[in-house]
Amino acid sequence: MLMFKVLAGLAMAGVLAAAPTKADESIPKSWIDKDTGHRVIRLSEEAGSRSLYFHQNAYSADGKSMVISVDNPKGVAVVNLEDGSVKRIYEDPDVGILFMGPSSRNVYVTRIEGAGTGEVVAKNELQQPTEVLAINIDSGKVKHVATVSRGKVHSINKDETLLIGAFAEQEYSMESGPRHARFEARYEATDKNGNPMSFADAKEVRINERLEARIPMQMFVVDTRTGEQRTIHQATDWLNHIQFSPADPNKIMFCHEGPWHKVDRIWTMNVDGSDIRKMHTRTMNMEIAGHEFFDASGERIFYDLQTPRGEVFWLASVDVNTGKRVWRHMPRDYWSVHFNISPDGSLFAGDGGDEEMVAHAEDGKWIYLFRDEPINDVAGISAPDAKSLIKPAVLKAERLVNMENHDYRLEPNVTFTPDNKWVVFRSNMHGPVHVYAVEVAKTNDNKEGN
Repeated sequence: MLMFKVLAGLAMAGVLAAAPTKADESIPKSWIDKDTGHRVIRLSEEAGSRSLYFHQNAYSADGKSMVISVDNPKGVAVVNLEDGSVKRIYEDPDVGILFMGPSSRNVYVTRIEGAGTGEVVAKNELQQPTEVLAINIDSGKVKHVATVSRGKVHSINKDETLLIGAFAEQEYSMESGPRHARFEARYEATDKNGNPMSFADAKEVRINERLEARIPMQMFVVDTRTGEQRTIHQATDWLNHIQFSPADPNKIMFCHEGPWHKVDRIWTMNVDGSDIRKMHTRTMNMEIAGHEFFDASGERIFYDLQTPRGEVFWLASVDVNTGKRVWRHMPRDYWSVHFNISPDGSLFAGDGGDEEMVAHAEDGKWIYLFRDEPINDVAGISAPDAKSLIKPAVLKAERLVNMENHDYRLEPNVTFTPDNKWVVFRSNMHGPVHVYAVEVAKTNDNKEGN
């Protein structure tokens, strides 16, 4: 794999840094982070570009391409991960990227009338028709896949035969208006004295109000070959964060959304609606678990676990087949809005967080690389029931990028490139939103003194 070799080589030679796009003359194309010694590269060429949400696949099956969203005009672009070039393949003010197909060369997008105004996104409970398109990233050829009468499409299965999503029986607006270009959400609320709450607290209030509305919902699948839609699950729980297993085309993970200390969040289910299982059971008041994701094998689910909220922090996992659990402890500053795991399962990444977030970290604004180390039995002496207990471990961190100038109202959403060598994230650290990548390894020219 030549992943980023050409791009990194040019950056080392100063070629890329000397030729920024006209719109971003003040934003470097590459640099060595002075606090970490790791190389950072700006992948996007246009201000307003974004990488995908942390568990949505952005990469082609061959690992050579990545899709990102672009603005002005709004559309879809493809980043060539071998030479760093960026090519627009589709433009439409009402389009939004869903994910890259796991087996084809198609990126799946939605087209919602009026989405370009920002009003549709802010409403959250989509009640208008959504057209799903498949766009070939090589030719740009567009194919109509289906039209969903209402609701949000969340995921696609491994063989790309089924889309999955959910809709609410009525509209509900959690956000107070169109989103700011530099951020991802707009949550506003006031306390009992009428004073504006912080972004984090306002988000909790608005999410709880949505949960308590108990709006009937339906989870549905759409056949990508015929466009046929059918309901597979109904609830008054708030259904969200729906993901197909990357390995099993018939296995689904979803959440009961709401304040994490209030809901039983993480669940799995078969695509026919059978075998619904809760994947984590709370054992103390104010314990929270969420931002769940599969590893590449589909055999393990990982999630942010806090026992209790804001005090003790873990990256937890559960084996879908055996139920075996591992809890990886970390200090407060290591907590991240989102975690992710490398395709080969050897490394973790986190995108950090600011002082207003749940961890209230004093020094948490970093992109992190993590390695886990098991906590083994002392002197080889095991408890009689050791095999049935949670396996403890600790996360050892390496800082990759200083995010001091990043505003966390935009979540960085870290992902690993398919070759495990780079961590991709979005950031507004230089003002406008761009997509960046940081090299996992320190190259010879930046190891010394860091």
